[in-house]
Amino acid sequence: MHKPKILIIYTGGTIGMIEDPATHSLQPFDFTHLIDNVPKIKKLDYEISNIQFHPPIDSANMDTDRWVEIARSIEDNYANYDGFVVLHGTDTMAYTASALSFMLENLHKPVIITGSQLPVGEVRTDGEENLITALQIAAAVGKDGNPMVQEVAILFEDYLWRGNRSTKMSADHFNAFKSNNYPYLAKIGLDIQFHEEALWRVAARRPLKVQYEMDRNVMFLQLFPGMTEPTVRHMLSTPDIKGIVLKTYGAGNAPTYEWFVDLIRSAVERGIVIVNVTQCVNGGVDSERYMTGNVLSAAGVVSGHDITSEAAITKLMYLFGMGLRPEQVKKYLNCSLCGEVSIQ
Repeated sequence: MHKPKILIIYTGGTIGMIEDPATHSLQPFDFTHLIDNVPKIKKLDYEISNIQFHPPIDSANMDTDRWVEIARSIEDNYANYDGFVVLHGTDTMAYTASALSFMLENLHKPVIITGSQLPVGEVRTDGEENLITALQIAAAVGKDGNPMVQEVAILFEDYLWRGNRSTKMSADHFNAFKSNNYPYLAKIGLDIQFHEEALWRVAARRPLKVQYEMDRNVMFLQLFPGMTEPTVRHMLSTPDIKGIVLKTYGAGNAPTYEWFVDLIRSAVERGIVIVNVTQCVNGGVDSERYMTGNVLSAAGVVSGHDITSEAAITKLMYLFGMGLRPEQVKKYLNCSLCGEVSIQ
């Protein structure tokens, strides 16, 4: 019987911390002694290996270079493992999950990202359960012998979510993540119940291809009442900027002030790609519903539909990283590349 081979990639974060008995401060533990710190793993009949960032980082310091490091670790070990578990801090986990979903083209093995709100060494830690469940999901196969999960996903507490649909919802609850516009991939209880209709499937299996270039010349512009013309003008004039995620009100609405619309239109005419993403937790952009949304469409702003902010910004990085022209980027923003938005 085949024994599943899983690679753990530890980037940093709360899950890998233990308390120093002398100072009582938290410090990363050595993952070469993983089973000593999480002895329950011995009950899994898997071959488990691990690699870790040196030094481990707080996820607030996650950046495109680190995404490349994770992606390269997966590519280098892709043929030798059945699945991958990435341990990560919670603050930027949804950004990393979204970025990897684009970077790892033709992925057909599980990449399960997890972490915890409490360190593994704590009495009430959620870290042990999250780690063990992530390993079980990474090892799960369907009736056809293929991996149950063939995408980048976030496992946290009771649910498995599509990575590029997820958002951190709480700073202190164990169920810290949610996908507000897409159903869960699995529910965790006495058993792991997969929602098979929601799982990503690729019709034709092609070799894994990794896109390592991620263009950082993108930014968020979040609307708020009282924005001034000089502020918006300054932001839209940021040197070398190529793409902007415009975080709008409601169903994609924005002020109709003449100065605001003119600045947006001028930026689009200069070749800046602006994608309209709602600030709301649920729902998406419907530019035709209100005049205040229609004005943005007329100015050349692209609808983000129901994409998350995390997926929108990383998708722009990915598309511009491929060297695409603005019109090509707009085309790909209007289609789903790996399940990140509810359009075909």
